[in-house]
Amino acid sequence: MTTGRHDVRPMTQAALAAMTLGVHALASVQCPSDLNGDGVVDGTDLGALLEAWGTQGGSADVTSDGIVGGADLATVLASWGPCVATPTWATQLEAFPDPEVVTDPALRAAITATGLAWRVKDTATQIEMVLIPPGTFEMGCSPSQNYACYSQENPVHTVTLTNAFYMGRYEVTQAQWTARMGSNPSQFQSASAQVPADQVPNRPVEKVSWNTVQGFLAQTGMRLPTEAEWEYAYRAGTTTAFHGYTGELSGTNDDSLLGNIGWYVNNSNNQTRPVGGKLGNGYGLHDMSGNVSEWVNDSWSAVYYANSPPTNPPGPGGSDRVYRGGHFGVWSRIARSSYRDGVSSSLTCICWGFRVARTP
Repeated sequence: MTTGRHDVRPMTQAALAAMTLGVHALASVQCPSDLNGDGVVDGTDLGALLEAWGTQGGSADVTSDGIVGGADLATVLASWGPCVATPTWATQLEAFPDPEVVTDPALRAAITATGLAWRVKDTATQIEMVLIPPGTFEMGCSPSQNYACYSQENPVHTVTLTNAFYMGRYEVTQAQWTARMGSNPSQFQSASAQVPADQVPNRPVEKVSWNTVQGFLAQTGMRLPTEAEWEYAYRAGTTTAFHGYTGELSGTNDDSLLGNIGWYVNNSNNQTRPVGGKLGNGYGLHDMSGNVSEWVNDSWSAVYYANSPPTNPPGPGGSDRVYRGGHFGVWSRIARSSYRDGVSSSLTCICWGFRVARTP
């Protein structure tokens, strides 16, 4: 039985207007068919192109071939609708969120309002990423039906993230790590009865310390998500112990349903699995509830929530680092949305991996 709810914060008209102005300013740079700069390619732009038909150069020459003509008309028609910007480091896969993946209309609207493409690939690494929009949520303790929270998950507090960011749709795989770093530290490099040989490279990389991960990030221009970004992205508008998915869109507190979204001790046969094998959450992210636990950027403090800033919390100072999410060897208590813990940044474990984030 689902006991959660969507926690959707509607934008005020003023906030929406301010965001829209920012979107148009961003998108118009990468939307040459938007001749009047209002963030949308529509009849006004078509009219401006037709008025300039046959002239040489100018803003209506969107193809920059020296004359306003059929090629420009075709480009304008192909660009019809809201302008969407794609970061220079990315290749666009889908401009707008797929309603079958991002099922909540409020989340789709928030993504679209950023003016950024929803699903992209980092061109250099081919890591697939989805856009997480800015927003406000309640961070902290979400007990399940079977398990209470730990003290470090309290107090529950309101957090606002003011910037959109891209997040890896899947955990970084052994293949992606090896292609960049030249070697594979992972324990699970062999085929098994559950994972055929051709799928082994798609298992998540593990046995990487927080410190070691920094080398991968330095080479790729990526970063780890902050702890607040990670939990916000996990929840995707829900307030429950386990994120929503097809059939339980508002999330659930029922531990017996965890196997739908994560690999954990009850279903993993004590091994990692190829990424993306379980149902994704409301943003299209997979394996956050279980496969490997994931390093985040923040330093660790068990009492940080008592005084963390309400906007874009960066984490406390310190040498230990936070990891989030369940993994193949733990019970559902560790896979809850609010579970958090920290260890030395130099430690490795077959249960720890990571997913990347990137700022557009």
